[in-house]
Amino acid sequence: MDEKQKYAIKKGSRIATLAIVIVVIAVLAGMSAYTINEQEQAVVTTFGIPKTVSEPGLHFKIPLIQKVQMVDTTIKGFAIGYDPTTGESIDEESLMITVDYNFVLVDFFVEYKVTDPVKYLYASDEPMNILKNLAQSCIRSQVGSYEVDSVITTGKNELQTVIRDMLMEKLEEQDLGISLVNITIQDAEPPTVEVMEAFKAVETAKQGKETAINNANKYRSEELPAAEAQIDQITKEADATKQARINEAEGQVARFNAMYQEYKKYPMITKQRMFYEAMEDILPDLKVIIDNSEGGVQKMLPIESFVGEEQ
Repeated sequence: MDEKQKYAIKKGSRIATLAIVIVVIAVLAGMSAYTINEQEQAVVTTFGIPKTVSEPGLHFKIPLIQKVQMVDTTIKGFAIGYDPTTGESIDEESLMITVDYNFVLVDFFVEYKVTDPVKYLYASDEPMNILKNLAQSCIRSQVGSYEVDSVITTGKNELQTVIRDMLMEKLEEQDLGISLVNITIQDAEPPTVEVMEAFKAVETAKQGKETAINNANKYRSEELPAAEAQIDQITKEADATKQARINEAEGQVARFNAMYQEYKKYPMITKQRMFYEAMEDILPDLKVIIDNSEGGVQKMLPIESFVGEEQ
């Protein structure tokens, strides 16, 4: 290989190396530049530490070290209760119950914007789902405190204001980097015939329940005083009977003890007195015949059974 060939090879390798360097520099330059548009902010992460860049225009970053995420800060919105592309109602979102136990279909539109890109990206995994769940919670709690006529007609503006204030407060507590711009009622109307029929059935059952409870309370209020009076009377009679039995028993015990004391002092006299007292109780009602015909043995025969019918 002569000198010319060696020189050509060396020159070609230099050219190739230079070309590679130029390509690498171009790639790195392309990776290091980014542009921020109006109504847009960038979050630049350096070794895991995020920082917001909000000035529009051309900016640079360190390739392979810094990462850039663009966040749209324009006002956006989403619907609750209906599909904005087709306009069809979504019953599981729009169907609600009011304070006077009526059902109503209410559609809302929520407008929001990102105010803190760093919190929006890193404070939670799904900030939009959290925002929607918070909005639905506020909507249902407030619609449930209004009557159906107010929700459908005159109370819309007041209801919107109350829901907006409540949702703003909850967003501040969650600190998602999102602020509420507005929430409005798009439509409010009674539900379908099927739902109304179901509601009427529920309302009828509720009224039946209340009627049964009222009747039971009325029956209780009527019967309870009589039952209490009867219980009181029975208790008093039982107490009186109890006291009478106790007094009678105590009297009998006292008489027996007194008789026993006399018996211990004079046994024969007491026996005779007791015999005479017993005869005084028996003989006035007893009719007898005394038979003394058999050798001085006296017989006492009752005659009531023989002469009772004839007399």
